Amino acid sequence: MNFKNRIETLSRIKSDLFQKDFLLTWQKSESDLQMILEVASILKELRRQNISSKIFDSGLAVSIFRDKSTRTRFSFASAANLLGLEVQDMDEEKSQVSHGETVRETANMISFFSDFIGIRDDIFLGEGHKYMLEVGEALDEGYEKGVLPTRPGIVNLQCDRDHPTQSMSDLLHLKQHFGSLDELRGKKIVMSWAYSPSYGKPLSVPQGIIALMSRFGMNIELAFPEGYDLIPEIVEIAKVNAKNSGGSFSVSHSMEDAVKDADIVYPKSWAPFHIMQQRTELLKIGDKKGLADLEHTCLAENSRFKHWEYNEDIMRLTKKQNAFFMHCLPADISGVSCKEGEVSAAVFEKYRIATYHEAGFKPYIIAAMMFANRFKDPAQMLHYLLDRNRKRVEST
Repeated sequence: MNFKNRIETLSRIKSDLFQKDFLLTWQKSESDLQMILEVASILKELRRQNISSKIFDSGLAVSIFRDKSTRTRFSFASAANLLGLEVQDMDEEKSQVSHGETVRETANMISFFSDFIGIRDDIFLGEGHKYMLEVGEALDEGYEKGVLPTRPGIVNLQCDRDHPTQSMSDLLHLKQHFGSLDELRGKKIVMSWAYSPSYGKPLSVPQGIIALMSRFGMNIELAFPEGYDLIPEIVEIAKVNAKNSGGSFSVSHSMEDAVKDADIVYPKSWAPFHIMQQRTELLKIGDKKGLADLEHTCLAENSRFKHWEYNEDIMRLTKKQNAFFMHCLPADISGVSCKEGEVSAAVFEKYRIATYHEAGFKPYIIAAMMFANRFKDPAQMLHYLLDRNRKRVEST
């Protein structure tokens, strides 16, 4: 399908993304999600064809990272730059936040020339999503009272509940691999816990995967050792989604059993829900000894499940002995990045480039979230970019 036909198809998708923050995928309609996927694909094709998609002449995209990041940090910067915005990273240690500045003040002070704020806050269970809502309320007030010329849109770059830019990138990756969203119906995807020599990994990736993929008629199997539960409320959301979409949802406590006949396997470590609750309370009061003791206990518990590694033997149990492997990266690769980890070196190497492609969709997903937030008719603006036909790099 050529560009104009693709944009015409996009124009028939009715979404409710204009001037709306993108925080949780399960708060968005299926049409909203399809809009993001299509805009992201078109923006990716524009870049491939050397057509500039700079739609902003000036403005800031502010990033607030309360946790370490490589892929998401650079994806946010890339997305902002793709659309013509400059990125300003807010370091809270270098700001007045460290001296007690309130969220209400900070949100307004960083937004005089800002069009978007990207936030990653996944450390404190029960706090990350709440913080994003608080920032949003402060921005609403600032705009309504005339302090801000525009109300910046918020993009959730990972919170304690969801990681929408990751799960949407994963969905676009699957859509391209299998050919369409319709082709995903009936496919079995296993979201499996896997061993890691570290503890405290967020729950938001597996929660995001089960809550999103269950929207598209997929058969979801969530696998984890007993005691490594996710947030119950989000598991329930996935169950309801699966039922409504004609798919299925089940839980297994054996990686070997779960992967049988799987089309897709996503092995990823996470900390148990109850442990993250304890960890959050200790972090809040700054109990360093309590945190050290909890980490020691959790690492000992993790070590009981070193056999939860996705390797060649387990891959042979999947459909055609060759299920499609996915990972958000960085993976804990046995014998490479750690002694024992989530995935064997041989399996990871087989799909390493595919996981890079998977990660490569994220800048476009984030850019699409920004695009759909700012423009009421994304198709019309994409037509404008295509007709303008400004070269990103002029030929010599």
